[in-house]
Amino acid sequence: MADKKRTKNENFKDIFKENKKIIIGVLSGFLIAVIFLEIGITIGNGTLQFGDGSLFHINSSNVNGLPNTLNYGAIQQEYNILKSNFDGKLSASQLQNGIQAGLTDGTGDPFTEYFSAAQAKDFNNELNNTFSGIGAELGADSKGNINVISPLNGYPADKAGIKAQDIILSVNGKSTAGQNVDAVVNEIRGPNGTPVTLVVDRAGQQLTFKIIRQQIEAPSVQYSVINGNIGYIQIIDFSGDTAQLAQQAANSFKSQNVKYIILDLRDNPGGLVDQAVSVSSLWLPEGKTVLVEKHNNVVTQTYTSNGNDILQGIPTAVLINGGSASASEITAAALHDNKAAVLIGQKSYGKGTAQQIFPLANGAEMKVTIVHWFTPAGASIEYKGIKPDIVVAPGANDSPGGSDAQKDAAIQYLQTH
Repeated sequence: MADKKRTKNENFKDIFKENKKIIIGVLSGFLIAVIFLEIGITIGNGTLQFGDGSLFHINSSNVNGLPNTLNYGAIQQEYNILKSNFDGKLSASQLQNGIQAGLTDGTGDPFTEYFSAAQAKDFNNELNNTFSGIGAELGADSKGNINVISPLNGYPADKAGIKAQDIILSVNGKSTAGQNVDAVVNEIRGPNGTPVTLVVDRAGQQLTFKIIRQQIEAPSVQYSVINGNIGYIQIIDFSGDTAQLAQQAANSFKSQNVKYIILDLRDNPGGLVDQAVSVSSLWLPEGKTVLVEKHNNVVTQTYTSNGNDILQGIPTAVLINGGSASASEITAAALHDNKAAVLIGQKSYGKGTAQQIFPLANGAEMKVTIVHWFTPAGASIEYKGIKPDIVVAPGANDSPGGSDAQKDAAIQYLQTH
């Protein structure tokens, strides 16, 4: 999770998730599930602040032509029937959560969700990249399938063989049909050291994976100098530490006089929009457009680079693939459209919306899609993704820490252009 005003969603962050992004167990998004999925979030004064600290306000009187109130009498009627006739155990809190979740489900938007107090706590923990689970970002596609946006390198899902684009059919024997991303995430989550069984569809073939959950804590940025003069920076997701760590990488590259840079955004489910803006600003002079947000087709905010362009002018290749979503797509598009980098790899995921968190009573929260975002060139990537300048498929012999056809293609391009 594309989730927060976020891109992260298992929830694709979606991972704004897009596409609903939340890392299972997890980095609930980003959002994307797809979703964090779901772009950029900070909380202040009881509402959500966007990356630059400005508050996003919408005239709430009647933005969608809806009536001022719903028919609460019909809801009370349903409650009375259940109270008098249901054969099973029910609690008032259970039904209250069901009512509130029903409102967000009624939007038909996979990124607009209700979180109970417990779910909200998990969601916010995941925004800090601390979670217990299998380490995979989930999203919902346009058909409602719950799919894997990306497994986190070196964590249980990745080690078990889970791949980006796998469609999750069942969790511990329970079908995912008709479930939203967060419901599936909740099924996948569990205590550290316990097993979870996933059945996935991979290109028409059903595969079963038994995965042991673990505590996952990982910095969002890793970097090194390769081939003597190429700065390689991999951003796992756009979380609270990303801008600071990317700055450290940039300073290190400058001190070592690197001639080229590879920015690896593959399988990056997204995250916080302000972090994406800060990372993009490392290559862009002050005032360049990074993204534009619109609500009901009216521009509400334009994000521009902040002038911290320590890497400006250094030839750069950005690696993207089908697991690159939301904030990673923002960054890739910003560098591409401002002619600061070439894109190499495969088409990105395609999450072009952002969500805002609204606190509710008793610790519950709502995550609501409030804007669509557009690239500096004015394009919407929702369900379309970003096409690379140079298409390179993964190599047949690619392996973690070993062969990497897309990375090799980036090295070759930089050294010959």
